[in-house]
Amino acid sequence: MDTCLSLSPTQEQVIKTLVERVKEKMSGDGSGHDWWHVYRVWQNAIVIGQAEGADMFVVQAAALLHDIADWKFNDGDTKAGGRVAGQWLNELGVESEICEKVSAIIDGLSFKGAGVDTTMPTLEGKVVQDADRLEAIGAMGIARTFAYGGHKGRPIYDPTINPEKHETFEQYKNSNGPSINHFYEKLLLVKDLISTNHAKQLAKARHDYMENFLKQFLDEWSGKA
Repeated sequence: MDTCLSLSPTQEQVIKTLVERVKEKMSGDGSGHDWWHVYRVWQNAIVIGQAEGADMFVVQAAALLHDIADWKFNDGDTKAGGRVAGQWLNELGVESEICEKVSAIIDGLSFKGAGVDTTMPTLEGKVVQDADRLEAIGAMGIARTFAYGGHKGRPIYDPTINPEKHETFEQYKNSNGPSINHFYEKLLLVKDLISTNHAKQLAKARHDYMENFLKQFLDEWSGKA
Protein backbone atom coordinates (compact mmCIF):
# COMPACT_ATOMS: atom_id res chain seq x y z
CA MET A 1 0.00 0.00 0.00
CA ASP A 2 1.44 3.37 -1.01
CA THR A 3 1.10 5.55 2.08
CA CYS A 4 2.88 8.43 0.37
CA LEU A 5 0.55 8.75 -2.61
CA SER A 6 0.03 12.44 -3.52
CA LEU A 7 2.24 13.64 -0.65
CA SER A 8 5.07 16.13 -0.99
CA PRO A 9 8.46 15.16 0.51
CA THR A 10 7.75 17.47 3.46
CA GLN A 11 4.32 15.94 4.06
CA GLU A 12 5.81 12.46 3.78
CA GLN A 13 8.31 13.29 6.52
CA VAL A 14 5.55 14.65 8.78
CA ILE A 15 3.61 11.40 8.38
CA LYS A 16 6.71 9.33 9.19
CA THR A 17 7.33 11.42 12.29
CA LEU A 18 3.72 11.09 13.41
CA VAL A 19 3.89 7.32 13.00
CA GLU A 20 6.97 7.18 15.25
CA ARG A 21 5.50 9.47 17.91
CA VAL A 22 2.04 7.89 18.01
CA LYS A 23 3.52 4.38 18.11
CA GLU A 24 5.75 5.37 21.03
CA LYS A 25 2.90 6.98 22.95
CA MET A 26 0.20 4.35 22.41
CA SER A 27 1.96 1.00 22.32
CA GLY A 28 0.99 -1.41 25.09
CA ASP A 29 -2.51 -0.08 25.78
CA GLY A 30 -4.92 -2.85 26.78
CA SER A 31 -8.25 -1.08 26.24
CA GLY A 32 -8.48 -1.59 22.47
CA HIS A 33 -7.14 1.90 21.78
CA ASP A 34 -3.51 1.00 21.24
CA TRP A 35 -1.07 1.69 18.41
CA TRP A 36 -2.37 -1.23 16.37
CA HIS A 37 -5.89 0.18 16.49
CA VAL A 38 -4.49 3.47 15.16
CA TYR A 39 -2.50 1.58 12.54
CA ARG A 40 -5.59 -0.23 11.26
CA VAL A 41 -7.62 3.00 11.12
CA TRP A 42 -4.74 4.63 9.25
CA GLN A 43 -4.62 1.79 6.71
CA ASN A 44 -8.42 1.77 6.31
CA ALA A 45 -8.36 5.53 5.81
CA ILE A 46 -5.72 5.27 3.09
CA VAL A 47 -7.77 2.71 1.14
CA ILE A 48 -11.03 4.65 1.54
CA GLY A 49 -9.42 8.04 0.94
CA GLN A 50 -7.76 6.93 -2.28
CA ALA A 51 -11.02 5.40 -3.53
CA GLU A 52 -12.94 8.59 -2.72
CA GLY A 53 -10.36 11.12 -4.01
CA ALA A 54 -9.68 12.81 -0.66
CA ASP A 55 -6.74 14.97 0.43
CA MET A 56 -4.45 12.18 1.60
CA PHE A 57 -2.24 14.30 3.84
CA VAL A 58 -5.20 15.55 5.88
CA VAL A 59 -6.67 12.04 5.94
CA GLN A 60 -3.46 10.37 7.11
CA ALA A 61 -2.64 13.00 9.72
CA ALA A 62 -6.16 12.85 11.18
CA ALA A 63 -6.21 9.04 11.17
CA LEU A 64 -2.85 8.79 12.93
CA LEU A 65 -3.80 11.37 15.56
CA HIS A 66 -7.48 10.53 16.00
CA ASP A 67 -7.04 8.84 19.40
CA ILE A 68 -4.06 10.80 20.70
CA ALA A 69 -6.21 12.29 23.49
CA ASP A 70 -9.50 10.39 23.31
CA TRP A 71 -12.29 11.89 25.46
CA LYS A 72 -12.81 8.51 27.13
CA PHE A 73 -9.39 8.86 28.74
CA ASN A 74 -9.44 12.63 29.23
CA ASP A 75 -12.36 13.25 31.61
CA GLY A 76 -14.88 13.49 28.78
CA ASP A 77 -13.11 16.44 27.11
CA THR A 78 -14.18 16.14 23.47
CA LYS A 79 -11.81 18.92 22.40
CA ALA A 80 -8.67 17.38 23.91
CA GLY A 81 -7.88 15.28 20.82
CA GLY A 82 -8.11 18.14 18.35
CA ARG A 83 -6.15 20.41 20.64
CA VAL A 84 -3.26 17.98 21.10
CA ALA A 85 -3.25 17.05 17.40
CA GLY A 86 -3.06 20.71 16.42
CA GLN A 87 -0.14 21.25 18.78
CA TRP A 88 1.78 18.28 17.40
CA LEU A 89 1.24 19.36 13.79
CA ASN A 90 2.13 22.96 14.56
CA GLU A 91 5.40 21.78 16.16
CA LEU A 92 6.17 19.93 12.92
CA GLY A 93 5.68 23.08 10.86
CA VAL A 94 2.34 22.18 9.28
CA GLU A 95 0.44 25.23 8.06
CA SER A 96 -2.31 26.47 10.34
CA GLU A 97 -5.13 25.83 7.84
CA ILE A 98 -4.31 22.12 7.71
CA CYS A 99 -3.85 21.97 11.48
CA GLU A 100 -7.36 23.36 11.86
CA LYS A 101 -8.81 20.86 9.38
CA VAL A 102 -7.24 17.92 11.17
CA SER A 103 -8.30 19.21 14.59
CA ALA A 104 -11.89 19.68 13.41
CA ILE A 105 -12.03 16.12 12.08
CA ILE A 106 -10.75 14.67 15.35
CA ASP A 107 -13.11 16.78 17.47
CA GLY A 108 -16.13 15.60 15.48
CA LEU A 109 -15.11 11.99 14.89
CA SER A 110 -16.55 9.98 17.76
CA PHE A 111 -19.94 8.36 18.11
CA LYS A 112 -21.69 10.21 20.94
CA GLY A 113 -24.99 8.38 21.28
CA ALA A 114 -27.70 7.05 18.98
CA GLY A 115 -29.60 10.33 19.14
CA VAL A 116 -26.60 12.60 18.49
CA ASP A 117 -25.81 13.74 14.94
CA THR A 118 -22.08 13.41 14.23
CA THR A 119 -22.21 13.83 10.45
CA MET A 120 -18.91 15.08 9.05
CA PRO A 121 -19.05 18.16 6.80
CA THR A 122 -15.93 17.35 4.74
CA LEU A 123 -14.91 14.40 2.57
CA GLU A 124 -11.72 13.93 4.59
CA GLY A 125 -13.75 13.85 7.80
CA LYS A 126 -16.10 11.26 6.34
CA VAL A 127 -13.15 9.10 5.26
CA VAL A 128 -11.48 9.08 8.68
CA GLN A 129 -14.75 8.64 10.53
CA ASP A 130 -15.65 5.68 8.33
CA ALA A 131 -12.21 4.14 8.83
CA ASP A 132 -12.62 4.45 12.59
CA ARG A 133 -16.17 3.11 12.51
CA LEU A 134 -15.10 0.04 10.54
CA GLU A 135 -12.81 -0.73 13.48
CA ALA A 136 -15.85 -0.72 15.78
CA ILE A 137 -17.66 -3.51 13.94
CA GLY A 138 -16.95 -7.03 12.72
CA ALA A 139 -14.46 -9.36 14.40
CA MET A 140 -12.21 -6.47 15.36
CA GLY A 141 -15.12 -4.56 16.87
CA ILE A 142 -16.12 -7.58 18.94
CA ALA A 143 -12.59 -8.00 20.28
CA ARG A 144 -12.24 -4.31 21.09
CA THR A 145 -15.64 -4.16 22.80
CA PHE A 146 -14.68 -6.82 25.31
CA ALA A 147 -11.18 -5.42 25.76
CA TYR A 148 -12.62 -2.01 26.66
CA GLY A 149 -15.35 -3.54 28.81
CA GLY A 150 -12.76 -5.46 30.79
CA HIS A 151 -10.62 -2.34 31.07
CA LYS A 152 -13.60 -0.50 32.59
CA GLY A 153 -14.62 -3.41 34.84
CA ARG A 154 -17.95 -3.97 33.09
CA PRO A 155 -19.75 -7.33 33.09
CA ILE A 156 -19.92 -9.20 29.80
CA TYR A 157 -23.71 -9.54 29.95
CA ASP A 158 -26.54 -9.04 32.41
CA PRO A 159 -30.00 -9.87 31.04
CA THR A 160 -31.63 -7.74 33.75
CA ILE A 161 -30.04 -4.57 32.30
CA ASN A 162 -31.61 -3.46 29.03
CA PRO A 163 -29.76 -1.53 26.31
CA GLU A 164 -30.57 2.17 26.12
CA LYS A 165 -30.92 4.62 23.26
CA HIS A 166 -28.74 7.52 24.34
CA GLU A 167 -30.30 10.77 23.14
CA THR A 168 -27.47 12.98 24.42
CA PHE A 169 -23.71 12.72 24.72
CA GLU A 170 -24.00 13.01 28.50
CA GLN A 171 -26.17 9.89 28.60
CA TYR A 172 -23.77 7.99 26.35
CA LYS A 173 -20.68 9.17 28.23
CA ASN A 174 -22.09 8.14 31.61
CA SER A 175 -23.36 4.73 30.51
CA ASN A 176 -21.83 1.77 32.35
CA GLY A 177 -23.91 -1.06 30.92
CA PRO A 178 -22.64 -4.56 30.12
CA SER A 179 -20.46 -5.05 27.06
CA ILE A 180 -23.17 -6.91 25.15
CA ASN A 181 -25.45 -3.87 25.48
CA HIS A 182 -22.88 -1.84 23.54
CA PHE A 183 -23.71 -3.82 20.42
CA TYR A 184 -27.33 -2.65 20.55
CA GLU A 185 -26.49 0.88 21.73
CA LYS A 186 -23.83 1.54 19.07
CA LEU A 187 -22.24 -1.23 17.02
CA LEU A 188 -25.34 -2.52 15.23
CA LEU A 189 -26.18 1.08 14.30
CA VAL A 190 -22.82 1.81 12.67
CA LYS A 191 -23.52 0.21 9.27
CA ASP A 192 -26.22 2.78 8.54
CA LEU A 193 -23.98 5.65 9.67
CA ILE A 194 -21.20 4.94 7.15
CA SER A 195 -20.83 7.79 4.64
CA THR A 196 -18.48 6.74 1.82
CA ASN A 197 -19.32 4.22 -0.87
CA HIS A 198 -16.15 2.17 -0.39
CA ALA A 199 -16.63 1.85 3.37
CA LYS A 200 -20.27 0.86 2.92
CA GLN A 201 -19.14 -2.15 0.91
CA LEU A 202 -16.86 -3.24 3.75
CA ALA A 203 -19.35 -2.55 6.54
CA LYS A 204 -22.06 -5.00 5.47
CA ALA A 205 -19.97 -8.15 5.95
CA ARG A 206 -18.71 -6.91 9.32
CA HIS A 207 -22.26 -6.11 10.43
CA ASP A 208 -23.48 -9.58 9.43
CA TYR A 209 -20.59 -11.15 11.35
CA MET A 210 -21.65 -9.33 14.53
CA GLU A 211 -25.26 -10.43 14.16
CA ASN A 212 -24.15 -14.05 13.83
CA PHE A 213 -21.90 -13.68 16.87
CA LEU A 214 -24.72 -12.26 18.99
CA LYS A 215 -27.06 -15.07 17.98
CA GLN A 216 -24.46 -17.66 18.95
CA PHE A 217 -23.66 -15.84 22.20
CA LEU A 218 -27.31 -15.66 23.29
CA ASP A 219 -27.94 -19.26 22.24
CA GLU A 220 -25.01 -20.39 24.38
CA TRP A 221 -26.14 -18.15 27.24
CA SER A 222 -29.59 -19.76 27.24
CA GLY A 223 -28.26 -23.29 26.78
CA LYS A 224 -29.57 -23.71 23.23
CA ALA A 225 -26.11 -24.28 21.74
